[in-house]
Amino acid sequence: MSSSSSRTRSRSAARYRGLTLRVLGRRGPAIGPGKAELVERIAQTGSISAAARAMGMSYRRAWQLVEALNRDFGEAVVATAIGGRAGGGARVSGFGRRIVARYRAMEAKACRSIAAEVKAFEALLARRKR
Repeated sequence: MSSSSSRTRSRSAARYRGLTLRVLGRRGPAIGPGKAELVERIAQTGSISAAARAMGMSYRRAWQLVEALNRDFGEAVVATAIGGRAGGGARVSGFGRRIVARYRAMEAKACRSIAAEVKAFEALLARRKR
């Protein structure tokens, strides 16, 4: 995920902006576009705080989302270290990387499957009665 920023741009170009894929768990959305982006940004920065800032999100909200991810999946998606002399930080686990990769693949497949319908629908939106 180190080159995630370039992949995010190319992914968003192919992604239909009106499609939001959320995978539901027992307590609600287990993962969706916001949590996936948060995990990607934590992988890039090694910091929940930096990832939150980059997304315009409060640290508290980002921390809540990380806790929810770790709880809902039952395995660490993001591992954290408390600050101090060596400094704190956050690391996305291999499991977390696989979850995001699987989510992004599902998102891309969903977009591809509706591409023709979206194009036809957008043509209808462009038509105006005069």
